[in-house]
Amino acid sequence: MIEVKGVTKTYGKKQNAFLALEDINFVIPDGASVAIVGKSGSGKSTLMHAMSGLDRPEKGQVVIDGVDILKLKSKAVDRFRSEKIGFIFQSFFVQANESSFDNVSLPLEISNLSVRERKKRVLEALRVVGIDDKEKQKARNLSGGQKQRLAIARAIVNRPKIIFADEPTGNLDSTTGATIEKLLFGLNKQSGSTLVIVTHDEDLAAKCDMRIYIKDGKIDKIVSEEK
Repeated sequence: MIEVKGVTKTYGKKQNAFLALEDINFVIPDGASVAIVGKSGSGKSTLMHAMSGLDRPEKGQVVIDGVDILKLKSKAVDRFRSEKIGFIFQSFFVQANESSFDNVSLPLEISNLSVRERKKRVLEALRVVGIDDKEKQKARNLSGGQKQRLAIARAIVNRPKIIFADEPTGNLDSTTGATIEKLLFGLNKQSGSTLVIVTHDEDLAAKCDMRIYIKDGKIDKIVSEEK
C-alpha cells in the first residue's frame, strides 16, 4: 500500500517560489494499476518523484508498506528504491554503448546476489519482455520499441513491488506503444506489482484501476473502478 499524506512541494524561494504540489492525499492499494493524469506542468511528474523518493517535498508523508520514505536518510532511500521500486521513463535512459545484458544488470550492482543469481535474473527479465535474443547487442543498435522493452526489463529485474512509468509510450508509434502497454499491464497482473503510470493520455489512463487527476498542483478528482 502507498499512502500519500499532505504532500506539498515548492520550488524556488520568496518571490520566485512556485507551488508545484499542494496538500496531496490518496491511498493506492497493493497490486493496483494507477494513472496520474494531467497536462504538462500540472505537477504529475513532481508527484511521481515525491512518491518514489527521487525528490523530497518539504511537507507530508509517503508511506510504503508502513515506512515513511521521506524520513529515511539518503542512502536508506537509495537502498529502498533499489529493492522495492522499478522506473521506466519516456526517454528510455539506456546506456547506448553497453549491451542489453549490462543495461539490465545495473540495478543489481548494489544487491547482495551472487553472480549466478544476477545472470539468471537478467536473462529472465529479457525473456519476459521478449528481447532475450538481443542479450549481447549494444543498446544503440536497438529500435525505439526494443529500447523501451530494455528499459522495462531493467525496471523489473529486481522484482519490484512498485513500477513507476513516466509517459512510457510517449516516444513510440501507436503500434509499438500498444505492445508496451500490453506488456506493462500484463506484468501488473502476473507479478502483482503496483503499476503507477504518469500520463496525459486519457486512453491509456482509462485502462487503469484508478485515475488521479492533477491540475495546478492539486488533486482535481480521483476515479476508481472495479476491473
